[in-house]
Amino acid sequence: MTVLTATQAASDIARGAMSAEDYTAACLDRIEAVESDVQAFAHLDPEHALAQARALDRHRADGGRIGPLHGIPVGIKDIFDTADYPTECGSPILAGRRMDADAAAVARLREAGAVIIGKTVTTEFAYFHPGKTRNPRDVARTPGGSSSGSAAAVAAGMVPLAIGSQTNGSMIRPAAFCGVFGVKPSHGLISRAGALTLSRTLDHVGAFARSIEDLALILDCLVGQDPADPDTRPYAAPAFRAVAAEPPPLPPSFALVRTPMWDEADADARNALEDLARELNAREVDLPDDYRAAWPAHRAIMAAEMAHNLGAMVDSGGEVSAQFRDLIVEGRKVTASEYLAAVRDARRHADAMMGIFEQFADAIITLPARGVAPQGIGATGDPVFCALWTLTGFPALNLPLLENAEGLPLGVQLVGAPGRDERLLRTARAMIEQLG
Repeated sequence: MTVLTATQAASDIARGAMSAEDYTAACLDRIEAVESDVQAFAHLDPEHALAQARALDRHRADGGRIGPLHGIPVGIKDIFDTADYPTECGSPILAGRRMDADAAAVARLREAGAVIIGKTVTTEFAYFHPGKTRNPRDVARTPGGSSSGSAAAVAAGMVPLAIGSQTNGSMIRPAAFCGVFGVKPSHGLISRAGALTLSRTLDHVGAFARSIEDLALILDCLVGQDPADPDTRPYAAPAFRAVAAEPPPLPPSFALVRTPMWDEADADARNALEDLARELNAREVDLPDDYRAAWPAHRAIMAAEMAHNLGAMVDSGGEVSAQFRDLIVEGRKVTASEYLAAVRDARRHADAMMGIFEQFADAIITLPARGVAPQGIGATGDPVFCALWTLTGFPALNLPLLENAEGLPLGVQLVGAPGRDERLLRTARAMIEQLG
């Protein structure tokens, strides 16, 4: 039962072939079987999860309207406020912290009928210091971060869906390392209200799933304007599932963008992606040398805004990692002129990149990470191949299509034009079908 995608399970529950309680119980059984090895959850209350499922079953039996995620368990990264679970953000400073209301994304999931099964492990304050989670594909390796537990929980079959966040590479990198589908939507597509704020300029809410259809399903439920998040914008009625299922009007075209960081990738990853690009007849596009400035621009914005938003955690004298403390010190040294120049560069790079989509490509193909998940859990890997797309706010997907010789996931990062997220899903589905 737990091998079902969310789309399949939601259909079975809606037509009465399976109850929400049975499906939630199956997910809990799977969690019990593998959690001691994977350690994806920070907070889990099986009885509370089952109580939610039973209430959903009663609602359906009484003839109530059911939502698109009715009875589907979803894992929630432990930086999103939940009224029924603690929200500790991976830090002992916030141990036992409870909030009175759900984050906007969690509230939307509940409105869609989801079972909020538990809170998944995050790195400390969604930065680099890792939590306890292991990679289900090889427990001696990192699952990536900062959305470590969410990616691992989906990869291990504990839940069909989970949400996370990305300020640098925190969605796409763990999706690649764990071998699952992941989406970082366009900046401002999903409300961040009630989630830990690292950087208003860079923070995105995203999701992990087992298929493109499942990503479309959860995006249909999450996307929308929210006055509590000033970066969200008016959006037409969500149509991710409808558009993703359509055949594209023309065969999709692709651009291979290596980025100036190409030499930092492992040879296996570079070779695998180039082979894929040739199979797709992708056009090679070299970014101008001035794009090297995008990485220090991203770093300056992230450090400065995190110092502003989270510096009090260091000042409190509570327990924080050396990595986090050093970032706050770095961020406080960023001058106003350096910060404003970085923001200007971000806009300039985004505007220039639009030419790729307007001239000859439906999507960019690039690496999601340097290679497979590194050995050990003391670090979460390098986000170097995600920073540019986070800085520009472009939508990005990880597609678990490539592996190395040992069968470990490599992944493919597919990047689209901002605001065209539905089309990016449609392109991804067409690409997967083309590759067979």
